[in-house]
Amino acid sequence: MLQLPTTIEKICFKDVTLYLKRDDLIHTDFSGNKARKFHYYLENEFPSIKKLISYGSSQSNAMYSMSVLAKMRGWEFEFTVDHLSEYLRENPCGNYRAALENGMLLRQAQQPYIDQAKKQSPPELAEGKATLYIEEGGRQKEAEYGIRILAQEIMDWQTEQGIEELNVFLPSGTGTTALFLQKAFVGEGVPRPTVYTCPCVGDDTYLKKQFLMLEGDELLHPSILTLEKKHHFGKLYKENYKIWLELRQQTGLEFDLLYDPLGWRVILEYQVLFDKPLMYIHQGGLLGNESMLPRYERKYPELKL
Repeated sequence: MLQLPTTIEKICFKDVTLYLKRDDLIHTDFSGNKARKFHYYLENEFPSIKKLISYGSSQSNAMYSMSVLAKMRGWEFEFTVDHLSEYLRENPCGNYRAALENGMLLRQAQQPYIDQAKKQSPPELAEGKATLYIEEGGRQKEAEYGIRILAQEIMDWQTEQGIEELNVFLPSGTGTTALFLQKAFVGEGVPRPTVYTCPCVGDDTYLKKQFLMLEGDELLHPSILTLEKKHHFGKLYKENYKIWLELRQQTGLEFDLLYDPLGWRVILEYQVLFDKPLMYIHQGGLLGNESMLPRYERKYPELKL
């Protein structure tokens, strides 16, 4: 079902040249890193599971992908948010609209309800347990299964191209993909790629805490790069919209409006990334642009392609 391995293209942007891993082309419903994170659940059968529970933001890419997974499996899908705007409730769009169309039951509740939901899901998927709980954004050990496949694709390509050393960059939410990718690269023998990332939700301290939830050995963690100016997740930044428009104009490709603009701004800020050939992982998530783009167009009408 998934189109693997994904292609790798050489692109130029603002006088820098790098390789682009097109994980946005894996599958229309499991775009980018969500396909990697949920690969384990797509490849294996879980006959005892009847219901999937998770939580996050009302426009989460993971929410939509989980709604597709649940629909495929014939599971109930319950997703909890701590806030849902009246505008979105009355004007469903993007990931929220698509997940509702897949049968998602949305619940608005606070952390105590989420903690209780976790207790319903066993640490292991044992027979007789009917509820599967997936952490926000797919941040859990099962995600390592698909991300190791991604790592192997990159290393196979690196060998085929005769590239001795490689830097890999991707922006992070929970940091799950970046963490397991770096972990998969660690080993003896030929030089393995080095993974760099930037925090898009919270700061570097928050991202380090996310890493530690999954891996206590900090030597296996990716390197974190940040901009000097603090970035608030979901806030509309003129710099982000401008670089997103420039990317479309110069590469002919569409990127996610939440994560990718910050990622590209970080890339252009750090020359160290280009000390070796650089690969950027396009993680998809384009359905979310359905809600983000009109917001940017209203706020910055003077910026156009």
